[in-house]
Amino acid sequence: MATSISRRSLLVGASAAFGLLTLGACGKNNASGSSFSNADATAFPTTWSDTAKFEVFDGLANQAGEQPGWFGKMVSDRYGLTLNLVSPNVAGGGDTLYNTRVTAGNLGDIVVVSVGKQMNELIDGGLLMDFTPVYGAMKNVARFDAAVQKLNEDKDGLYGLPTQISTLKPTEPSEGIDPTFGPFVRWDLYKQIGYPEIPTLEDLLPVLQQMQEAQPTADNGKKTYAISLFKDWDGNMMNNAKQPVCYYGYDEIGFVLAKADGSDFQGILDDDGQYRRVLKWFFDANQLGIVDPDSTTQNYDTLFSKMQAGQVLFSFWPWQGQSAYNTEEHMAAGKGFEIAPLADMKVFSYGAEAVGGQQIIAIGSQVSDPDRAAAFLDWLYSSEGVSCNSSQTMGAAGPRGLTWDINADGKPELTDFGREALLGDDADVPSDWGTGTYKEGASWLNVTTVLGNDIDPETGYPFNYKMWETYQETTANPLSEDWSAKMGGATTTMQYLQDNDMLAVAPGASYVAPDDDSQTESLRNQVKSVIVESSWKMAFASDEAEFDSLWEDLKATADGLGYQDVLEVDMSNAKDQQAAREEIVAQFG
Repeated sequence: MATSISRRSLLVGASAAFGLLTLGACGKNNASGSSFSNADATAFPTTWSDTAKFEVFDGLANQAGEQPGWFGKMVSDRYGLTLNLVSPNVAGGGDTLYNTRVTAGNLGDIVVVSVGKQMNELIDGGLLMDFTPVYGAMKNVARFDAAVQKLNEDKDGLYGLPTQISTLKPTEPSEGIDPTFGPFVRWDLYKQIGYPEIPTLEDLLPVLQQMQEAQPTADNGKKTYAISLFKDWDGNMMNNAKQPVCYYGYDEIGFVLAKADGSDFQGILDDDGQYRRVLKWFFDANQLGIVDPDSTTQNYDTLFSKMQAGQVLFSFWPWQGQSAYNTEEHMAAGKGFEIAPLADMKVFSYGAEAVGGQQIIAIGSQVSDPDRAAAFLDWLYSSEGVSCNSSQTMGAAGPRGLTWDINADGKPELTDFGREALLGDDADVPSDWGTGTYKEGASWLNVTTVLGNDIDPETGYPFNYKMWETYQETTANPLSEDWSAKMGGATTTMQYLQDNDMLAVAPGASYVAPDDDSQTESLRNQVKSVIVESSWKMAFASDEAEFDSLWEDLKATADGLGYQDVLEVDMSNAKDQQAAREEIVAQFG
């Protein structure tokens, strides 16, 4: 598990390590001497007479500077607080900013960092505050006490709050109305060719070919392709080739493909494995002339623009094709992406994280006003805090009274403003809610405290507005109605998959694989480079003989570079992950 990471591997940079050791000598707890003024309190103040400005070191944030707009005003009105975001992503990525601030002894007043290595080293270095004295006042966090205790179980205090937590069972899917993965196609063209049955992944290819033939050019006059690929996200393997693997219940962990139920673990270079199957699928597709020839050179943004223009007919994920092409205008015309099920598929789904995800949110030990910091963090776990903070990240509805309210039937429903702001391009917020547009003013924290499809205890409905009956009733359109009619009346993808036993939920266990040691890391970097390069060559091989030859060469070269050694590490991690999943099910049901 992540908590067993060796202290020797805490930081890469020598200067950062020195900074940690220096801080560590001062003791773990609140190195600056900052302390809660209301120790053992049972409630926080309801008003704050003065103002404060907190620096928020946020490893997930994609913006830097002072939080603007309606969310900034809301935090200021409630806590007299201005949030100044410090973002490694904006600063060029990597660990440089993190290491620099750790060495200086002050990461931030509030921090969002990873579970495991980062959390452990910050505790050891005295950079996180133990909030045990005010835990009794954190009434909203108290709903998730089991997750808080689990996160901090091997610590000498309470140093972090888990994120992405849920009251749902870990065997329940964490996604909302759509899974993360799935074979999504241009449903209008699928309809045009007569809704053919698709027994397997391989049987999808002639269907896609017929769709491409039905509409050989897009509205912009450019040629359509059923499948279009990109290289941006390649890592241990060709990322695009991993996606259809998930349609059969597998997900990656290093060089291993692990099935959601723990029934199978494959090396990605297994001859009879799912990874080779998908590479062959790409090869066969290219032989049919339905793969975009720009695939080897374009990036994700270029592909997305093509999808917006209607030039691409297949989407690996619901959120890709739908966000690009499913505009209100297109859907009103019956056009857009919907799932076209493979008869034998069992789509991988990430289970709800009963004890939290891969990041924590915590209070820095140098904070000037720890009481205010603790009160603010507790608010992020309240119904209002979840609805507002997670509006951009997990589909939560935003502020009640602005984007949604309770209707005469006692059900949550989007307001006219909410429909414009959330379903349209954007909308200017009313002056009493702040300045700027709704999307400009959304939370910059980019961290989800509670899952969007968790139940709001104040309404009895999910935080995710797309799961509301009122949303589904008022957003029905010719596209969704036609899809629903063919899917036996299902109103969402997730409902269809669950009703037809086509979902493979991997219990949410918050497992974090240990960092590679230096030797494994070196071997992995060599091997994955060869795997990615050869995978692309195989997808675009001239004939089957070349495809087979490239595969044999890849296996031999990878083995020579240490593939089997790295695979052994990943296989051990995959089985540890499965053990963690079984443990969490035994604990939470």
